Amino acid sequence: MRLRSIVLFCGLFTITIASLASPRSFAAEQSSDVPAWLRAHVGEGEGQIAKVVLQRARALYQQKVSQGAVKNPCYFAMDATRPNDLSDGRLGGRFYVICESKRSFRAISAGHGGGRDLKGVADFANGRRCAKNFGNAMDSTLTTGGAYVTGETKTSFKGYYRISAKQDAVLIRSFVQFDGEGETANARQREIGGHPAELLRNVCLRKDPRSPHANHDGYVPFGVLENYAGGRSNGCTSWSPSDAGQIIAMVKDNPTTLYIYPDSADIEAVARAVAAGRSLTGMGLYWNASCLNEIRLPKFWPRESLEPILAQYKKEHPAPAQLPTPICKAQ
Repeated sequence: MRLRSIVLFCGLFTITIASLASPRSFAAEQSSDVPAWLRAHVGEGEGQIAKVVLQRARALYQQKVSQGAVKNPCYFAMDATRPNDLSDGRLGGRFYVICESKRSFRAISAGHGGGRDLKGVADFANGRRCAKNFGNAMDSTLTTGGAYVTGETKTSFKGYYRISAKQDAVLIRSFVQFDGEGETANARQREIGGHPAELLRNVCLRKDPRSPHANHDGYVPFGVLENYAGGRSNGCTSWSPSDAGQIIAMVKDNPTTLYIYPDSADIEAVARAVAAGRSLTGMGLYWNASCLNEIRLPKFWPRESLEPILAQYKKEHPAPAQLPTPICKAQ
């Protein structure tokens, strides 16, 4: 198997990407060595991982380990064809944390990209439960399936929020950058990564000159904490705050791989089969049956066609001037 290196220049940084054959091309040859304890988790039921998703995730991980790019004993996978919101406050397990040396397998929830509805131009928005639209265009807020390696972790102060009548807490959120290849190669440009599904709403500025986070005028942001683990993201992979803490700790200074299913070829093949009334199983294709019944026909929006549409829409619909953050009323 030949190894080739591609050198990309990104601002002041030089990134060298060593690539072998795609995970898809040799996933089949590695499926036979899946240990019995892990095969027990393979399936399409709740808490299980579809066979093709595991095969590709393992292939990507073993490829990067053999290259010396990854030494982490664990790797990740995500099945974005599965439902996220199962109703009644239940979330679907579709992000997988697999540590084969420890015989550990976990299925947790994760949000998918919400997409956008450009009124009268193009509608590629996704619902909360299932993702219909996928893509890799800048500003599309869509999930892109394919191969990633976790990068550096960035931590930032978001503001304060109230947890009781007399006590406030600080929201400091961590973000794990993803680096991709092929269709996911612009992950860094798109600021795609993983983070806790929490943010502050209705933010105002409160006077607190003693805070280490105060600005030059002595103000800090203050808002209402929202956990959106059952919702959508801007294209990133969002986890519940408790799960995010564990995952971020696992990859800090110790990168690993993430394979997100489906990629564009899967989406297009499934769309053709559905349109022709063919059986996915009979054609060796996979999509979660519940979500496929809901979305009917998935679609991949390539950056080459969607980015010009987004650019033209932005030109014709400029964003309103950003108003300054208001000062909080007395509390």
